[in-house]
Amino acid sequence: MNHQPELNRTLGLGSALSIVIGTIIGSGIFFKQASVLASAGSSTHALLAWIIGGVITLTSGLTIAEIGAQMPVTGGLYVYIENIFGRRLGFLAGWMQVIVYGPAISASVAGFMSILITEFFGWPEQWRIPVAVVMIVTISVLNMFENRVGAFFSILTTLCKLVPITAIIVWGILHGHVTALGQTVTTVHQASGNMGVAVLATLFAYDGWILIANLGGEMKNPQKLLPQAIIIGVSAVLLIYTLISFSVFRFLPANKILALGEKATSYLAQTAFGQLGGKLLAIGIIISMMGTLNGKLLTFPRIVYAMAKRGDLPFSRYLAYLHPRAKTPVYATGAVMVIAILMTFFFNPDHLSDLCVFTVYCFYTLAFFGLFVLRHRRTEPRPFSVPLYPLVPLVALGGGLFILGSEVVNDPWGVVLFIGVVVLGLPILWLIKTLDRKRQF
Repeated sequence: MNHQPELNRTLGLGSALSIVIGTIIGSGIFFKQASVLASAGSSTHALLAWIIGGVITLTSGLTIAEIGAQMPVTGGLYVYIENIFGRRLGFLAGWMQVIVYGPAISASVAGFMSILITEFFGWPEQWRIPVAVVMIVTISVLNMFENRVGAFFSILTTLCKLVPITAIIVWGILHGHVTALGQTVTTVHQASGNMGVAVLATLFAYDGWILIANLGGEMKNPQKLLPQAIIIGVSAVLLIYTLISFSVFRFLPANKILALGEKATSYLAQTAFGQLGGKLLAIGIIISMMGTLNGKLLTFPRIVYAMAKRGDLPFSRYLAYLHPRAKTPVYATGAVMVIAILMTFFFNPDHLSDLCVFTVYCFYTLAFFGLFVLRHRRTEPRPFSVPLYPLVPLVALGGGLFILGSEVVNDPWGVVLFIGVVVLGLPILWLIKTLDRKRQF
C-alpha cells in the first residue's frame, strides 16, 4: 500500500470548527426536547439534563484533546485506544465505529431529517425511508470528492443553521409567556424522573465532537488546532443548546411539548413565524441536519481507511484505496453508506440514537481512563494538557460510567444486541490475520 497517495493536510481552524459545530448541531436539539422532558419529569430537570450533557461533553472533549494532540494522525479513537491499550481493544474501537456507531448515527440523523422533509412537502410516512436513503447517498457521493468540498459544505451549512437557531432563541425568550422553569409533566411516562435516561438523550444531540479527531492526518497543525477546535466548538454548542432549550420551555407548556413529541420544534416555528416563516425555518433546520450528516459521512470513512491500511478489515485492499486525484477514501465512504442504508430499514431513529451513544461511550470511557495511563507512561512535554487535571478527566470518566449504567438498566436487551455486534469483531480479526499468515506462506 505504500505506493498509494496520502491524505492531504488542508484543513485549518475555520474548517475544523465548522466540522465540530456543524456535526454536533443537527437533529438532536430539534427532535429530542420531548424525550428529554419526558425522562426528566420537569422543565427544570430537563434543562439541567441539557447542561449536564454539555458539561460531560466538554470534559470529554478536553480529555480527548490531550490524547489527540499526542497522536495527530487519521483514525481518532481507533488509534488512541490501540496505542494505549493494545491491538485487540484498538481494533474493537475501530470495528465499533465502522460497523455500529458510524452507520447507526448517520442512519439516525438521516431518519430524523426524512421526518422533517416529508412533513415539509406533505408526503405520506412511507416515504420517510426512501428519503433517508436518498440523503445518505447524496451526502456520501459529495464526500467522495476532495476533502475541501466536504469542508466547504460544512462551513456553508454551519452558517445556514445559525438562522433557525437564532430565530428560535430570540423569539422564545422575547415572546414566550410560559414560565420556563418549574413545569412538571403530568402525563405518566415509564422513564419519568430518570435523569440518567434524560442525560443520555441529550448526548445524542451533543454527539459528533470527537469526529474531528478522525481527520487529524488532514489538519495543517493538528497538535495545536485539534484541541482548539474541540474546546471552542463544544463550548459554543453547550451555550447554544442551553439557550434553545430555555426558549422552547418558555414558549410551549411542558405537556404540550410532550404531546407534540418530535414535532415540537416544527410547531413552535409555525406558531411563531406563520406558515411561510415556519416553512423557511424548517428549511434552515433541514440544512442544519444536512451539515450534521455531512460531518458524519466525511469523518467515519477515515476510520475505515485507517483500519484498512493496517489490513484490519475484510476487503482491506479496496477499502484502503484513495482516489489518485481527490485523495479521498471512496470505497470506504461507500462501505459506510451501504451499512447506514441497511440500518434505516431495521431501526427507528430515536431508539437507534440512544443505543449508538451507549456503544461509543463504552470506548470513550476507556479512552478517558487511558489518559491517566498515558500520563503515567509519558513524562515528556505535551502539546496540550487538560486543565484542572485530574478533576476534568475524572468528571468525564464519571459521566461515562453514569451513562453506561443508565442504559444497561433501562434497555438491557438493546445493550446486549449492540455489544454482541461489537464483540463479533474479535473472531473476524482472528480470521483476517489467519488468512494473512497463510498467504505469506
